[in-house]
Amino acid sequence: MEAVSSSGVLPLGKVSGSDYRNFTQKLSMPCPETRSFMSTHCRSSEHLKGLQLLNSFNKRNPVGQAFSSAGAYTYVGSDAESPTRAVEEKVGVLLLNLGGPETLHDVQPFLFNLFADPDIIRLPRLFRFLQRPLAQLISVLRAPKSKEGYAAIGGGSPLRKITDEQAQAIKEALEAKNMNVNVYVGMRYWYPFTEEAIEQIKKDKITRLVVLPLYPQFSISTTGSSIRVLENIFREDAYLSSLPVSIIQCWYQRQGYINSMADLIEKELQSFSEPGEVMIFFSAHGVPVSYVEDAGDPYRDQMEECIYLIMQELKARGNSNKHTLAYQSRVGPVQWLKPYTDEVLVELGQKGVKNLLAVPVSFVSEHIETLEEIDMEYKHLALESGIKNWGRVPALGCTPSFITDLADAVIEALPAAMAMTTPPSSSKEVSLDPVTFKHQI
Repeated sequence: MEAVSSSGVLPLGKVSGSDYRNFTQKLSMPCPETRSFMSTHCRSSEHLKGLQLLNSFNKRNPVGQAFSSAGAYTYVGSDAESPTRAVEEKVGVLLLNLGGPETLHDVQPFLFNLFADPDIIRLPRLFRFLQRPLAQLISVLRAPKSKEGYAAIGGGSPLRKITDEQAQAIKEALEAKNMNVNVYVGMRYWYPFTEEAIEQIKKDKITRLVVLPLYPQFSISTTGSSIRVLENIFREDAYLSSLPVSIIQCWYQRQGYINSMADLIEKELQSFSEPGEVMIFFSAHGVPVSYVEDAGDPYRDQMEECIYLIMQELKARGNSNKHTLAYQSRVGPVQWLKPYTDEVLVELGQKGVKNLLAVPVSFVSEHIETLEEIDMEYKHLALESGIKNWGRVPALGCTPSFITDLADAVIEALPAAMAMTTPPSSSKEVSLDPVTFKHQI
């Protein structure tokens, strides 16, 4: 079986050193003009230092937990004995997201779960025994300030509610396309946890699964971390290890997503008295530089390409606004991706920029980093720095065009679903952070 299907979805597994060069060559394909579903990073091989990350997340993985209305979908797949044989499938769609504390009481345990993740705080192997004690210390120290932030937006994160709404909307969009599915929500650091979602998937006896992380771009710390957890769970379960799964690793380059973002930006530009004079300010969640330079995280390259595609769409519509990209939400003493959002806002004010439209480009749901960090902290800083007119594009949420495109992505990914395989214990493997997998020919 080909490692790269026509839809661009890859099977899961472990990659041996001898196979990896072939694998990355196949993945360094250009984006098709239609920008239909792809799970690879759309850049030349020179920019794919860490493509093992991007590729390993496209293995197998289910998560889920919320909108589980039973349903069967008639699917003619490659596992059918003949092209005319229809195989009755019970299809599941697993939405992956970060999760967030729903009350102030949840904040400290949520932070512990976050910092206990080795893909968030990456300790040298020799010191990994300190992961949980360090997470406990950091969560206790950071909890008071974090509680202030959550209190400012109503006492908890709206992320679960919004993700549930997106799950229901995707289910309805798929039903409108004559595809009856169970849609599940699995959170990485709070309820409903990934493990809960997977248990429900097993109870529902799902026979084919599409995993859809709600992160447009891939990063070790988001999609990669969730896929690592899924892979570990699947490896230990006979039912799950044989379940055909397809993972949509990233989807920032899909035309439906690009159009939806451009629609929201255009709408908000019209709220300014002089739309053409507005600086479009993309603010993305940051990651430590070491993730990109040492671990090969493709996040920065994907983010830059994402911004390019959005701006190209806006220019095609007659919008020639200037734009810039910065990274927010850094924590700790290590260097994060630059430029930093707070520093750029000050610089723009000093340069005389008066009209600014903030675009939270790596977030598809409102949560503390949009509602408190951008809407309160950064807005205050911008106005204090000399910017006179501030606007902010809302997160995509349940925007119909966005939801429809995600439904299309699920349909396009389904034929590539493959069962997880366990490599022979004697095979020589290369550790690919955060997920390891086998290249299957």
